Amino acid sequence: MTPFSSDPQGIKGMFTQEIESALRSGEIDIAVHSLKDLPVNMSPDLPIVAYSRRGNPFDALVGTGCDVIGSSSLRRRLQVSRLYPSARVVSVRGNVGTRLRKLDAGELGVNSGLVLAACGLERLGMAGRISRVFTADEIMPSPGQGIIACQGKIDGNYSWLSCVNDSDSMDCAIAERSFSRCLGAGCNIPAGAYAEVDGDILTLRGLFIDDTGNFRRGVLSGRHEEAEYIGVKLAGGILG
Repeated sequence: MTPFSSDPQGIKGMFTQEIESALRSGEIDIAVHSLKDLPVNMSPDLPIVAYSRRGNPFDALVGTGCDVIGSSSLRRRLQVSRLYPSARVVSVRGNVGTRLRKLDAGELGVNSGLVLAACGLERLGMAGRISRVFTADEIMPSPGQGIIACQGKIDGNYSWLSCVNDSDSMDCAIAERSFSRCLGAGCNIPAGAYAEVDGDILTLRGLFIDDTGNFRRGVLSGRHEEAEYIGVKLAGGILG
């Protein structure tokens, strides 16, 4: 089987490295990222210092066709293949605008669609293009999806970001990313995670797709201050 790689050219990683270089040099004061695009193993000198309130965490279908479905993400493609077994699932790369232009130009063929992050479409003012939002049972989202992260220096004072930092988003992100980290998903292993906070309780759901194509799922709840431990324990249980 071909080794897992959702970003074979390392484009996201290269872009992140450029931003981190600017942060270290003082060219910028903070870096703002879509959290799902940040590696789970962060540079220790450049931690995440604030988490936005979470937007829509789920994936969405653009287009009404299901004969051909495109996505740049291996995690999505493997889940779409199970959800639409008769569809031809293909890799479609580029930013959101590029992928939508390919869809609109008919490059994917007739009766085709794309799977994209719902939050990204909504933030770009393209919510009207969404024909279906998938539940986590249908397509487990990427860890941190829907959250904007601020990255800063380890010795910096970022108290001024307290007005945008959301504690529930932070706890969910910590649980989801620790789950992914323990699975080795930083090496592009397809995994998804979604956490929710209800009062003092955080519930984490996780998915890991192994190299034989086996879908391994699990769910674990605990106190929200144990977010990292919940992610680690769920990953261990799924790996068995």
